[in-house]
Order: sequence, then C-alpha cells, then structure tokens
Amino acid sequence: MLFGLRRQQRPAVPAVASEVSAAADDDAALIARARAGDLDAFNGLVARHERAVYGVCLRYLRSPEAAEDAAQDTFIRAWRALDTFRNDNGDGFRSWLLTIAANRARDMLRSNVRRPADSLDARLDDEEQTWEPEAPDEAPLDFAARDELGAHLERALGQISPDQRLAIILGDIHGHSYDEIAAITGVAIGTVKSRINRGRARLRELLLADSTARELFNRSGRQESDEGRG
Repeated sequence: MLFGLRRQQRPAVPAVASEVSAAADDDAALIARARAGDLDAFNGLVARHERAVYGVCLRYLRSPEAAEDAAQDTFIRAWRALDTFRNDNGDGFRSWLLTIAANRARDMLRSNVRRPADSLDARLDDEEQTWEPEAPDEAPLDFAARDELGAHLERALGQISPDQRLAIILGDIHGHSYDEIAAITGVAIGTVKSRINRGRARLRELLLADSTARELFNRSGRQESDEGRG
C-alpha cells in the first residue's frame, strides 16, 4: 500500500477494531469502521482503491511525482470528509474518491504545480499500460488493446485537451459509465459524450499522423475485421 495514512492525520476518535483485512470486508463494512475512527479500516479502503486513484492522476497529470502528490492528497481529503459520503451500502465509493482525485488533479494542472515527466511510459506497469476497462461490459477503444499500440496511445493521450483526456481515462481505461463520469467530473452527460467522442477522434488523428502508430492501428483494424468474419 503506497498511500496509507498515519494516525495523526485526524483528530483522535476512539478506535473500534484493530487490524482490518481489506480482503475480508466489503467497502460498506470498512467505511463504517473508518467513520468510527478506525484508521486501519480506512487504510484497507486505500489499499483497495489506490491503484485506480493513482492511475487516473498519473494519466491526467502526466507526471509520476505529481500523481503521487494528488493521490496522497485525495486520500487525506477523503479521510477528513468521510462523513460526507452518504451511501451506507458502500456503492459509489470509488467514484466518490475519483471525484476528489479529479478535482485535485485539475487544481494542480491549472496551478502548473508540476511539469510532465520526460517518460511516462517507463513508469506505467503492465497492468496500468492496458487500455481495457475495469468493467467487462464497457466498450473501450478496442484497437488499443495491444501493448505496442497502447504505448503510442499513452503518448497521444498527453496531447489532447485535459477535459477530453479525463473523460477518456475514466471511460475507456477505467470503464466508468457516462452517468458515473458526469458525476465524477461535474458536467452534464451530453458534455461527457461530446468530450469522449472528440477525444477519441483526436487520438485517431494523432495515431494516423505517425507512420508506426498508423500501421499498428490499421493492423489492429484488419484483425478485428477478420475476427468478425470468423
């Protein structure tokens, strides 16, 4: 766990449980314990969701150091504001975290806190490199499933507008629905759809403008066509 909190981050509250296993409890149980002052329970939530939070921050800010700062700030703010999360069954907790993360990342980008790192690709591990959504029923940019083409897409992602980039990250990489993206970003569903469509179009333009990426793109399209006929 990279972003766990220490006990002094919040005013002292009587703890109710000692060590909590994130694998043993669902979000609702951990949230209930964390609200009662159990920091171990909150750190169980951190362990469960930190990859998604950091991944969104990393791809949006294009800097590992800035993403680490944004992710850490996200969990500190979430711990302090945990009582404002109203869903007792735990549904939507990740979206709530990503709302905090998106707001913090946007603030950092606007204030120009950090400039992009020289090589984002080198800092993405195998799981973070994939352009497949977390939800199996979501339809991402199918042609980007291959690692080599995904590397070109990662670079192109940094060249589209921040608003389009965030919508693409949430929808095509993390598999969130239009409704969820609208809630996370605070804009209308129609705006979300427009940003995703424009972002995808711009990514295609950038890929087709690069000879290597264009060949990978075309090859992927041919393979999908062959599979559809099979």
